[in-house]
Amino acid sequence: MNCVLNSHVEQHLSAYDEVVDVLQTLIRFKSVTPAQAGAIDWLAKKLTTVGFECDVFSDNQVTNLIAKVSFGDGPVVAFSGHIDVVPAAQGDWKVDAFSGDIVDGAVYGRGAADMKGGVAAMLCATQALLQQRKNVRGTFYWLITSDEEGEAEYGSLLIAQKLAQQGVILDGCLVGEPTSHLHVGDTIKNGRRGALSARLFIKGKAGHVAYPENTVNAAHISAEVVKRLIAINWFKDEPSSETTLQVTGINIANVVDNLVPAQCELTFNVRYSHGYKSTDIKNEIQAALADFSQHLQVQWERPCESYYTPHKSGGCLLKQVEQAIHQVTGTFPVLSTHGGTSDGRFFASEHTQVIECGVRNHTIHQVNEHVPVADLQLIEKIYSELLVNIFSNVNT
Repeated sequence: MNCVLNSHVEQHLSAYDEVVDVLQTLIRFKSVTPAQAGAIDWLAKKLTTVGFECDVFSDNQVTNLIAKVSFGDGPVVAFSGHIDVVPAAQGDWKVDAFSGDIVDGAVYGRGAADMKGGVAAMLCATQALLQQRKNVRGTFYWLITSDEEGEAEYGSLLIAQKLAQQGVILDGCLVGEPTSHLHVGDTIKNGRRGALSARLFIKGKAGHVAYPENTVNAAHISAEVVKRLIAINWFKDEPSSETTLQVTGINIANVVDNLVPAQCELTFNVRYSHGYKSTDIKNEIQAALADFSQHLQVQWERPCESYYTPHKSGGCLLKQVEQAIHQVTGTFPVLSTHGGTSDGRFFASEHTQVIECGVRNHTIHQVNEHVPVADLQLIEKIYSELLVNIFSNVNT
């Protein structure tokens, strides 16, 4: 490994050098969305070696992997992840953004935290489970895409559709997104708010500013529209999952100072509580703007449905994740639905529990994205405990 190690990491790396080596290998694949750059092919070979049946398929330059191993009757649980990364913007990187070098006890590189670190840790945990193969039951899927950071049209959505066509019903799905805040395991996601964007085209009537009675000012309408939007009462919000609406753009293409504008384009984004579905959000907004309908045309964009996983009796993935974290760290995680969207939405259902658990997210999408080696070791331990909790013959 091309490394610069501090003394503390040198003392502890020998027992865990495989997870570090795996992460470095993954970082060196320049898999900027939608390219897999060999990363999924490499993962498929690794999983095949330990007994998985792998199906790698592509659509519109996106590569997906469905890998399966079965231990007989038992829970059907998946690990969902992505190997694609956002571009490594020019900036003051300490090392090459795709080097995976270790600096001051941390692995640096684009995707180190989001989310090649989680993939590396789960690969090592999976290999450990498959090597012992004692007292285990159930079916384990790996679901990996190269289209999470993009529009997510040809990635996990197609994976979920393919599983449905095969009659596969998941009992649970762990998503390896970076969810931790100050310490690994301190926060997990048991749901996500939905997201919905909109583009409003406002039509007025142009005319001379000295004769406003003969005009309909599209800019003035936009101001009233904004007031209406931000005043909506989201009465279905669930505790700790609030709906927020933010206006993201107002464009009035008018360069003449004595002309009342006839057109205005307004954009906004809603992040909504799991108490709502996207149709509910549309209905609330349309009701708030009903008396302007003759002036408005709306174009809805980038819908991402909300989901939420509560505790349940018997085979509860949420409980199993909480127990694994407590077994490793001695503390229980905070449950959260905050943050952006994730591919978990494609797998969540009334039957399928979806939980996100991963390393800290304090450097994701930034220059000098990194994950401390100690954090990588810790999340691998948590994943290892979790796989035992899920697939052991002892019911939880």
